[in-house]
Amino acid sequence: MRQKQLFSLLVVCAIGIMLIAIPSRPSEQPFTGFREHRIIAHAMGGIEDMTYTNTKEAFMVNYEKGTRVFEVDLLLSEDDELIARHEWGEFFTNMLRQHNELGEDRYGAVWTAAEFKQAKVDGQYEPLLWEDIVELLVKYPDIYIVTDTKQIDPEEIDRIFAKIVDSAKGRDPKLLERIVPQIYNQPMLKQIKQYYPFDSIIYTLYQSQDSDREVLYFARNNGIAAVTMSESRVNEKLVKSLKRAGIPTYVHTINDKKLVSKYMKKGVYGFYSDFLAGNEVDASR
Repeated sequence: MRQKQLFSLLVVCAIGIMLIAIPSRPSEQPFTGFREHRIIAHAMGGIEDMTYTNTKEAFMVNYEKGTRVFEVDLLLSEDDELIARHEWGEFFTNMLRQHNELGEDRYGAVWTAAEFKQAKVDGQYEPLLWEDIVELLVKYPDIYIVTDTKQIDPEEIDRIFAKIVDSAKGRDPKLLERIVPQIYNQPMLKQIKQYYPFDSIIYTLYQSQDSDREVLYFARNNGIAAVTMSESRVNEKLVKSLKRAGIPTYVHTINDKKLVSKYMKKGVYGFYSDFLAGNEVDASR
Protein backbone atom coordinates (compact mmCIF):
# COMPACT_ATOMS: atom_id res chain seq x y z
CA MET A 1 0.00 0.00 0.00
CA ARG A 2 2.79 2.37 0.97
CA GLN A 3 4.58 1.55 -2.27
CA LYS A 4 1.47 2.48 -4.27
CA GLN A 5 1.11 5.77 -2.36
CA LEU A 6 4.79 6.53 -2.90
CA PHE A 7 4.48 5.74 -6.60
CA SER A 8 1.42 8.00 -6.93
CA LEU A 9 3.25 10.79 -5.12
CA LEU A 10 6.23 10.46 -7.45
CA VAL A 11 3.92 10.57 -10.50
CA VAL A 12 2.21 13.72 -9.22
CA CYS A 13 5.60 15.35 -8.54
CA ALA A 14 6.87 14.42 -12.00
CA ILE A 15 3.80 15.91 -13.66
CA GLY A 16 4.21 19.07 -11.61
CA ILE A 17 7.85 19.41 -12.65
CA MET A 18 6.90 18.90 -16.29
CA LEU A 19 4.21 21.60 -16.10
CA ILE A 20 6.66 24.04 -14.55
CA ALA A 21 9.24 23.27 -17.22
CA ILE A 22 6.82 23.95 -20.08
CA PRO A 23 7.01 27.68 -20.92
CA SER A 24 3.67 29.46 -20.68
CA ARG A 25 2.26 30.91 -23.90
CA PRO A 26 2.40 34.68 -24.11
CA SER A 27 -0.94 36.39 -23.53
CA GLU A 28 -0.58 38.25 -26.82
CA GLN A 29 1.39 37.51 -29.95
CA PRO A 30 4.44 39.76 -30.29
CA PHE A 31 4.14 41.86 -33.44
CA THR A 32 6.75 43.51 -35.62
CA GLY A 33 6.68 46.45 -38.02
CA PHE A 34 3.94 49.01 -37.61
CA ARG A 35 2.04 46.55 -35.41
CA GLU A 36 4.52 47.04 -32.59
CA HIS A 37 2.59 50.26 -32.00
CA ARG A 38 -0.93 50.55 -30.62
CA ILE A 39 -1.52 54.15 -31.71
CA ILE A 40 -1.84 55.38 -35.30
CA ALA A 41 -1.93 59.17 -35.57
CA HIS A 42 -5.09 60.11 -37.46
CA ALA A 43 -4.38 62.53 -40.35
CA MET A 44 -0.85 63.03 -38.95
CA GLY A 45 -2.39 63.64 -35.51
CA GLY A 46 -3.94 66.67 -33.89
CA ILE A 47 -2.16 69.96 -33.25
CA GLU A 48 -3.42 72.55 -30.77
CA ASP A 49 -7.23 72.33 -31.16
CA MET A 50 -7.11 71.19 -34.79
CA THR A 51 -7.61 67.80 -36.42
CA TYR A 52 -7.45 66.58 -40.05
CA THR A 53 -4.58 68.96 -40.85
CA ASN A 54 -2.14 66.41 -42.38
CA THR A 55 0.62 68.96 -41.82
CA LYS A 56 4.32 68.78 -41.09
CA GLU A 57 3.88 70.51 -37.74
CA ALA A 58 1.20 67.99 -36.69
CA PHE A 59 3.61 65.21 -37.55
CA MET A 60 6.38 66.79 -35.47
CA VAL A 61 4.15 67.36 -32.42
CA ASN A 62 2.99 63.75 -32.40
CA TYR A 63 6.40 62.29 -33.19
CA GLU A 64 7.78 64.11 -30.17
CA LYS A 65 4.97 62.56 -28.06
CA GLY A 66 6.27 59.12 -29.05
CA THR A 67 3.92 58.22 -31.90
CA ARG A 68 5.59 56.34 -34.74
CA VAL A 69 2.73 55.34 -37.05
CA PHE A 70 1.02 58.09 -39.01
CA GLU A 71 -2.08 57.85 -41.16
CA VAL A 72 -2.22 60.40 -43.97
CA ASP A 73 -5.15 61.38 -46.20
CA LEU A 74 -4.22 61.42 -49.89
CA LEU A 75 -5.95 63.17 -52.79
CA LEU A 76 -5.04 64.08 -56.35
CA SER A 77 -4.74 67.80 -57.05
CA GLU A 78 -6.19 69.55 -60.09
CA ASP A 79 -2.85 69.08 -61.86
CA ASP A 80 -2.63 65.39 -60.86
CA GLU A 81 -0.14 65.73 -58.01
CA LEU A 82 -0.56 63.57 -54.91
CA ILE A 83 -1.22 65.70 -51.84
CA ALA A 84 -2.13 65.18 -48.17
CA ARG A 85 -5.68 66.45 -47.76
CA HIS A 86 -8.88 64.87 -46.46
CA GLU A 87 -11.35 66.47 -48.86
CA TRP A 88 -12.17 69.44 -51.05
CA GLY A 89 -14.91 71.99 -50.44
CA GLU A 90 -15.54 75.37 -48.84
CA PHE A 91 -16.57 73.86 -45.50
CA PHE A 92 -13.28 72.00 -45.16
CA THR A 93 -11.25 75.04 -46.27
CA ASN A 94 -12.92 77.06 -43.51
CA MET A 95 -12.47 74.25 -40.99
CA LEU A 96 -8.71 74.33 -41.63
CA ARG A 97 -8.77 78.15 -41.41
CA GLN A 98 -7.36 78.58 -44.90
CA HIS A 99 -9.90 81.20 -46.00
CA ASN A 100 -7.32 84.01 -45.92
CA GLU A 101 -4.79 82.08 -48.02
CA LEU A 102 -6.57 82.03 -51.40
CA GLY A 103 -9.24 84.01 -53.20
CA GLU A 104 -12.84 83.38 -52.20
CA ASP A 105 -13.59 81.88 -55.60
CA ARG A 106 -11.11 79.05 -54.79
CA TYR A 107 -12.50 78.03 -51.38
CA GLY A 108 -14.56 75.18 -52.78
CA ALA A 109 -12.40 74.36 -55.79
CA VAL A 110 -10.04 71.46 -56.46
CA TRP A 111 -6.65 73.17 -56.07
CA THR A 112 -3.44 72.82 -57.98
CA ALA A 113 -0.44 71.54 -56.02
CA ALA A 114 0.98 75.07 -55.96
CA GLU A 115 -2.25 76.47 -54.47
CA PHE A 116 -2.30 73.65 -51.96
CA LYS A 117 1.22 74.46 -50.76
CA GLN A 118 0.42 78.17 -50.67
CA ALA A 119 -2.64 77.75 -48.43
CA LYS A 120 -1.10 77.32 -44.98
CA VAL A 121 -3.38 75.59 -42.49
CA ASP A 122 -4.47 78.09 -39.84
CA GLY A 123 -2.21 80.50 -41.66
CA GLN A 124 0.91 78.81 -40.23
CA TYR A 125 1.08 75.02 -40.72
CA GLU A 126 2.74 73.50 -43.78
CA PRO A 127 0.60 71.27 -46.06
CA LEU A 128 2.40 68.17 -47.35
CA LEU A 129 2.83 66.84 -50.86
CA TRP A 130 3.48 63.10 -51.13
CA GLU A 131 7.12 63.92 -51.94
CA ASP A 132 7.32 65.73 -48.58
CA ILE A 133 6.05 62.61 -46.83
CA VAL A 134 8.66 60.49 -48.60
CA GLU A 135 11.28 62.88 -47.23
CA LEU A 136 9.89 62.35 -43.72
CA LEU A 137 10.31 58.60 -44.22
CA VAL A 138 13.94 59.23 -45.17
CA LYS A 139 14.63 61.57 -42.26
CA TYR A 140 12.82 59.48 -39.62
CA PRO A 141 13.71 55.81 -40.21
CA ASP A 142 11.55 54.62 -37.29
CA ILE A 143 8.20 55.84 -38.67
CA TYR A 144 5.49 54.14 -40.72
CA ILE A 145 2.99 55.82 -43.04
CA VAL A 146 -0.54 54.41 -43.35
CA THR A 147 -2.30 55.60 -46.51
CA ASP A 148 -5.92 56.75 -46.55
CA THR A 149 -6.64 57.30 -50.23
CA LYS A 150 -9.80 59.37 -50.27
CA GLN A 151 -10.46 58.76 -53.96
CA ILE A 152 -11.43 55.11 -54.47
CA ASP A 153 -12.42 54.99 -58.14
CA PRO A 154 -10.27 52.18 -59.62
CA GLU A 155 -8.64 54.51 -62.17
CA GLU A 156 -7.80 57.01 -59.45
CA ILE A 157 -6.40 54.25 -57.22
CA ASP A 158 -4.14 53.20 -60.11
CA ARG A 159 -2.82 56.73 -60.48
CA ILE A 160 -2.37 57.20 -56.73
CA PHE A 161 -0.46 53.98 -56.12
CA ALA A 162 1.67 54.40 -59.22
CA LYS A 163 2.77 57.74 -57.74
CA ILE A 164 3.27 56.30 -54.24
CA VAL A 165 5.49 53.50 -55.51
CA ASP A 166 7.41 55.46 -58.15
CA SER A 167 8.18 58.32 -55.76
CA ALA A 168 9.40 56.03 -52.96
CA LYS A 169 11.44 53.86 -55.33
CA GLY A 170 13.04 56.96 -56.80
CA ARG A 171 14.27 57.97 -53.35
CA ASP A 172 14.99 54.56 -51.80
CA PRO A 173 13.07 51.33 -52.58
CA LYS A 174 13.41 50.23 -48.93
CA LEU A 175 11.05 53.05 -47.94
CA LEU A 176 8.21 50.96 -49.34
CA GLU A 177 8.70 48.55 -46.43
CA ARG A 178 7.38 51.31 -44.14
CA ILE A 179 4.38 52.30 -46.25
CA VAL A 180 1.18 50.54 -45.14
CA PRO A 181 -1.75 50.84 -47.56
CA GLN A 182 -5.31 50.71 -46.34
CA ILE A 183 -7.74 48.90 -48.64
CA TYR A 184 -11.50 49.46 -48.57
CA ASN A 185 -12.75 46.40 -50.43
CA GLN A 186 -11.43 43.01 -51.44
CA PRO A 187 -10.66 43.75 -55.14
CA MET A 188 -8.41 46.65 -54.10
CA LEU A 189 -5.86 44.19 -52.68
CA LYS A 190 -5.06 42.71 -56.08
CA GLN A 191 -5.14 46.15 -57.69
CA ILE A 192 -2.47 47.74 -55.48
CA LYS A 193 -0.26 44.63 -55.54
CA GLN A 194 0.20 45.23 -59.26
CA TYR A 195 2.39 48.17 -58.23
CA TYR A 196 4.24 46.66 -55.28
CA PRO A 197 3.95 43.60 -52.98
CA PHE A 198 3.57 45.64 -49.80
CA ASP A 199 4.75 43.89 -46.62
CA SER A 200 1.72 45.01 -44.60
CA ILE A 201 -1.79 45.92 -45.66
CA ILE A 202 -4.68 47.07 -43.46
CA TYR A 203 -8.28 46.21 -44.33
CA THR A 204 -10.43 49.12 -43.12
CA LEU A 205 -14.14 48.46 -42.94
CA TYR A 206 -15.85 51.84 -43.02
CA GLN A 207 -16.79 51.43 -46.69
CA SER A 208 -16.98 47.63 -46.76
CA GLN A 209 -20.23 45.70 -47.11
CA ASP A 210 -18.57 42.43 -46.07
CA SER A 211 -20.13 40.38 -43.30
CA ASP A 212 -18.00 39.59 -40.26
CA ARG A 213 -17.50 36.08 -41.60
CA GLU A 214 -16.35 37.43 -44.98
CA VAL A 215 -13.95 39.85 -43.26
CA LEU A 216 -12.41 37.06 -41.21
CA TYR A 217 -12.07 34.69 -44.17
CA PHE A 218 -10.56 37.36 -46.43
CA ALA A 219 -8.13 38.70 -43.81
CA ARG A 220 -6.97 35.23 -42.73
CA ASN A 221 -6.48 33.92 -46.26
CA ASN A 222 -4.78 36.96 -47.78
CA GLY A 223 -2.13 37.86 -45.22
CA ILE A 224 -3.89 41.03 -44.06
CA ALA A 225 -1.77 42.64 -41.33
CA ALA A 226 -4.60 44.30 -39.39
CA VAL A 227 -8.28 45.15 -39.61
CA THR A 228 -9.54 48.64 -38.77
CA MET A 229 -13.13 49.47 -37.90
CA SER A 230 -15.28 52.30 -36.60
CA GLU A 231 -16.93 52.20 -33.19
CA SER A 232 -20.24 51.31 -34.85
CA ARG A 233 -18.64 48.24 -36.45
CA VAL A 234 -16.84 46.91 -33.36
CA ASN A 235 -18.04 43.39 -32.73
CA GLU A 236 -16.44 41.44 -29.89
CA LYS A 237 -16.92 38.12 -31.66
CA LEU A 238 -15.20 39.41 -34.82
CA VAL A 239 -12.40 41.05 -32.82
CA LYS A 240 -11.67 37.84 -30.92
CA SER A 241 -11.92 35.68 -34.05
CA LEU A 242 -9.37 37.90 -35.79
CA LYS A 243 -7.16 37.85 -32.71
CA ARG A 244 -7.16 34.03 -32.70
CA ALA A 245 -6.05 34.20 -36.33
CA GLY A 246 -3.14 36.45 -35.31
CA ILE A 247 -4.69 39.58 -36.83
CA PRO A 248 -4.92 42.65 -34.56
CA THR A 249 -7.81 45.10 -34.77
CA TYR A 250 -7.69 48.88 -34.57
CA VAL A 251 -10.64 51.22 -33.88
CA HIS A 252 -11.00 54.80 -35.16
CA THR A 253 -11.00 57.62 -34.11
CA ILE A 254 -10.53 57.42 -30.32
CA ASN A 255 -9.32 60.27 -28.09
CA ASP A 256 -10.77 59.13 -24.75
CA LYS A 257 -8.74 56.84 -22.47
CA LYS A 258 -11.93 55.39 -20.99
CA LEU A 259 -12.97 54.24 -24.46
CA VAL A 260 -9.51 52.79 -25.00
CA SER A 261 -9.89 50.72 -21.85
CA LYS A 262 -13.41 49.64 -22.85
CA TYR A 263 -12.37 48.40 -26.27
CA MET A 264 -9.16 46.75 -25.07
CA LYS A 265 -11.30 44.66 -22.70
CA LYS A 266 -13.15 43.47 -25.82
CA GLY A 267 -9.85 42.40 -27.37
CA VAL A 268 -9.13 45.45 -29.54
CA TYR A 269 -5.38 45.92 -30.01
CA GLY A 270 -4.90 49.54 -31.08
CA PHE A 271 -6.43 52.85 -32.03
CA TYR A 272 -6.34 55.65 -34.55
CA SER A 273 -6.23 58.85 -32.52
CA ASP A 274 -5.83 62.59 -32.88
CA PHE A 275 -4.36 63.26 -29.46
CA LEU A 276 -3.36 60.03 -27.68
CA ALA A 277 0.20 58.69 -27.84
CA GLY A 278 1.35 55.07 -27.65
CA ASN A 279 2.51 55.17 -24.03
CA GLU A 280 -0.88 56.54 -22.93
CA VAL A 281 -2.62 53.50 -24.43
CA ASP A 282 -0.22 51.07 -22.75
CA ALA A 283 -0.77 52.81 -19.43
CA SER A 284 -4.56 52.36 -19.72
CA ARG A 285 -4.45 48.56 -19.93
